[in-house]
Amino acid sequence: MVVASPNSIESEKILPIELPTVDLAAERSTVMKLIVKAGEEYGFFNVINHGVPHDIIANIEEAGFEFFAKPMAQKKQAAPAGSPFGYGCRNIGINGDIGEVEYLLLNASTSAPNSIANLSKTISKDPSNFSSSVSGYTDSVRELACEILELMAEGLGVPDTRVFSRFIREVDSDSVLRLNHYPPILNKDCKDKDKSPSYNQYTSVGFGAHSDPQIITILRSNDVCGLQISLQDGVWNPVTPDPSAFCVNVGDLLQVMTNGRFVSVRHRAVTNSYKSRMSVAYFGAPPLDACIVAPPVMVTAERPSLFKPFTWAEYKKVTYSLRLGDSRIDLFRNCTTQLE
Repeated sequence: MVVASPNSIESEKILPIELPTVDLAAERSTVMKLIVKAGEEYGFFNVINHGVPHDIIANIEEAGFEFFAKPMAQKKQAAPAGSPFGYGCRNIGINGDIGEVEYLLLNASTSAPNSIANLSKTISKDPSNFSSSVSGYTDSVRELACEILELMAEGLGVPDTRVFSRFIREVDSDSVLRLNHYPPILNKDCKDKDKSPSYNQYTSVGFGAHSDPQIITILRSNDVCGLQISLQDGVWNPVTPDPSAFCVNVGDLLQVMTNGRFVSVRHRAVTNSYKSRMSVAYFGAPPLDACIVAPPVMVTAERPSLFKPFTWAEYKKVTYSLRLGDSRIDLFRNCTTQLE
């Protein structure tokens, strides 16, 4: 167990919420309405009856915990020089952001198996099994992401319902899979006090406030609290994990492609003092040369285009030139439109 850093959260305003839950097995028109409403009002929602087999989920979680339990020297062997993929610890990006987190970043495009197979040799004693677990999970959540994106498009009245999902189906999509591990962080002010989950549950920020730059995120965690979203400035809303659900959130690119109808909401992960948390996040992204622009039906006289067209490569370059918490999306707004 690690002692908390000075990055304290004790004085912040915390207001728990329940995210909308969408049953994907319900009647299609109902599902579409609920997803659109959640995308507009929360930017986050849970999905149940998602169709991802339990064993696929269990395999990736087991592989992740097995890797993070290794000695640091062994984990560092999975950090190939010059590659963005592999193991990392505490450093978030290249601009000085630090968190109480260690992670594995993996290629999640449809052309990823060879990349994963090579990296697996430094991650697991059984690289073929690890590679199979990652590929099986990635394939399943990619299909889930595409299903949700197509429901979104249909619910928004876009004639081409694959207008969003097509990007992450591309063989050269820039999608990634990230396993984040947050070890328990002991608050040094309460070493001799009650260590039950109800006492001083959150101790420090594990992964700082940010929005996801990609199109869509499909998140799974191990039934341990830690995700918080911010629906209004200065207030953090803890999200209760649902072991039967995936948590879905709108990325920056989807906010742009819906012309601001959907919101990419800032969020963060916090640590606790009693149990490790591991999350597995699939970030669905387009190819680097993809042009990001709202479909014509999303732009009207009453709602003119809020954003300039740009490529994912351009947006990604700006993203990685800034600090984690810096706003990126506003840099691509049309000057002639009012900020909402």
